[in-house]
Amino acid sequence: MKHIFSRAYWDQRDVEQYIGKLLRYGVVLSSIITVFGGIVYMLQHHAKTADYSPTPSGQPFPGVDQYLRELNSIIPAVLNFDGAAIVQIGIIVLIATPIIRVAFSAFSFLIEKDYMYVCITLIVLAIILANMILGLH
Repeated sequence: MKHIFSRAYWDQRDVEQYIGKLLRYGVVLSSIITVFGGIVYMLQHHAKTADYSPTPSGQPFPGVDQYLRELNSIIPAVLNFDGAAIVQIGIIVLIATPIIRVAFSAFSFLIEKDYMYVCITLIVLAIILANMILGLH
């Protein structure tokens, strides 16, 4: 078997098909997680929806609860089977899918020894990650 990090290994494979499958599987996985979380959320909050008013009169939308805004508080909530946290994980998977695609593209350009595209792709990846990590709340 040829080495996975060699160019000969990747020449026999269509990298664009792998990228397409990566995006497709990421969206499908995200959809499954989000729908499952929505079902769990509805089952957990079915009694509260009877008196719920979807349009509060003149008040700004409060947003999500504080524990759903950071990954380190979402994961324990998912482990406690919280429906809203499961939906958030589905959204995180959806956001992470194109980011993983950019990282995979950088890897494939590196295998092809196309260093200019490696640099450009890593700059794009760095900008995305910097905005995620250093972004304003």
